[in-house]
Amino acid sequence: MSLIGKVVERSESEVMTAMIDKVMNERVTNDKDRFTATELAALRSDLLQGGMMDSYEAAELLQVFLMGRGYGVSPKAALDAAGRVEMAGCALPVLQHELENLAMVM
Repeated sequence: MSLIGKVVERSESEVMTAMIDKVMNERVTNDKDRFTATELAALRSDLLQGGMMDSYEAAELLQVFLMGRGYGVSPKAALDAAGRVEMAGCALPVLQHELENLAMVM
């Protein structure tokens, strides 16, 4: 059976699993994690507790988290990252990956 010309559909869970696997593989090769597991868990909890929180509020929370640790962050980039974190169900590896990409040394 040829797959040429056929559209392969993937379920949302397959896509999420692939994203998390990719993030975890990158994390293994990155020895300089900037944030502790405790910090990430607390931020995740804050994001999840604000269940009715919209993307703008989530982005602001990401910005406050990073600025409180001495990093600068672009508001537009924070909004984009908040959307990706939300799509991933606030999975810790995705949250960590997004924060590390957002953090700009000041």
